[in-house]
Amino acid sequence: MNLHHDDTMRGERDDYLVSRPQAWFAFAMTFALMLFDYIDRQVIVSLFPHLKAEWNLSDKQLGGLVSIISIVVAVGGIPVALLADRISRVKSVVVMATTWSLATISCMFAGSYGQLFAARAMVGVGETGYGSVGAALIASLFPRRMRSALLGAFFAAASIGSVLGVLLGGVIATHYGWKAAFGVVGIPGLALALLYLLVRDYKTVPLTAKLDRVTESTGNLLAHIASTLLHTRTLLWVCVGAASQLIVVSAVWSWLPSYLNRFYGVTPDLAAKQAALVVLFGALGSIVWGTVVDRLGRRRVRNKLVALAALCVITMVVFLLAFAGSTASVGQFRLIALGGFMMTCTVGVAAAVALDVIHPGVRSTGAAVLSLFQNLFGLAVGPFLAGMLSDLWGLQQAMAVIPAFGLLAAMFFLVAARSYEHDMRTVDEIALAAVRPAPTAAAPTAAA
Repeated sequence: MNLHHDDTMRGERDDYLVSRPQAWFAFAMTFALMLFDYIDRQVIVSLFPHLKAEWNLSDKQLGGLVSIISIVVAVGGIPVALLADRISRVKSVVVMATTWSLATISCMFAGSYGQLFAARAMVGVGETGYGSVGAALIASLFPRRMRSALLGAFFAAASIGSVLGVLLGGVIATHYGWKAAFGVVGIPGLALALLYLLVRDYKTVPLTAKLDRVTESTGNLLAHIASTLLHTRTLLWVCVGAASQLIVVSAVWSWLPSYLNRFYGVTPDLAAKQAALVVLFGALGSIVWGTVVDRLGRRRVRNKLVALAALCVITMVVFLLAFAGSTASVGQFRLIALGGFMMTCTVGVAAAVALDVIHPGVRSTGAAVLSLFQNLFGLAVGPFLAGMLSDLWGLQQAMAVIPAFGLLAAMFFLVAARSYEHDMRTVDEIALAAVRPAPTAAAPTAAA
């Protein structure tokens, strides 16, 4: 993420900022680190049965080991990304990757729940801001015409990494113990961090006078974000709706291996493989539903949010049917897989809608706010809340109740639909008034 006004980048040519091999090397490295970011984040999910058996942990405690990372990422995302933008994106990424990799490796030496929780919090410290900084680097090194596809592929690495994390954790723990899983997945990140020093960066772009004042203090920055939300109602409701649906997504991702182990009676490594398949369906679903919703919005753009609301409700119904059954069956698992395919319908669409309604001068701030909501009120809540409900009612009942947040998400998206067209027209007018930059304005973004 960066807080540059769009005007500072208007001189950018639709061409590679560095040579093509250097740009593609940067993309490959950034994609690979995003992959291990989520491998290290999600590897613990398939280790829940082992941790529960060894330390007699409650499900609430297990959920907290996942949620703590999202909380740390949400709290530190904006200031870390801003700092990286003012100093160096490449050096910041090296520090981030080194930190989260060492923290992941340190998890294998944890002798108690408190030590493991602290190590997981440090994983979050390392991962804070990585997605935003990595996206900013990719967007700047490649031609503008390629950005949507490249950024879509970059963020798909999160789902793929989640799948690999669950798979690897289950397999490694079965053969070598749960502690070994942390060491195996943590080491590659260190190697990638060192190689990342070879990635080309771009020079820091001076801030406009207005945004320079905004970033002078935390108070100014928070006031600026609050003003953005209050004056762009669509963004506010989309942020809350996206976070509500991510409660469902994160709960299913985190607890499905344990659910399959307890309710279906499968071994932890097989449960991890089956859960990974559902996550993979979710990665595919985010692409498919993004395309479908875009097509539905061609005639009238507000139809995007109406369709999104409908998809959230259908996802809720599918999961209720899947988790409410009294006996395990192949049909039930197929319903879970279908729900996994549908539940990620908001991932791409929510981001696109948010960017549609944000003023060009504060667009990256709005994207960072969406990320904050998604992490703090979505990804962090799901695993912990499901664990708490599981302690009260049992895991099956908890998994049957959590999908109800999809109905809440649908309500927020319908409210957002009422202001979407108005807010988007306002931004369109500003964009149409912009003047194509003069060639001399390209100097600030020259390669470092």
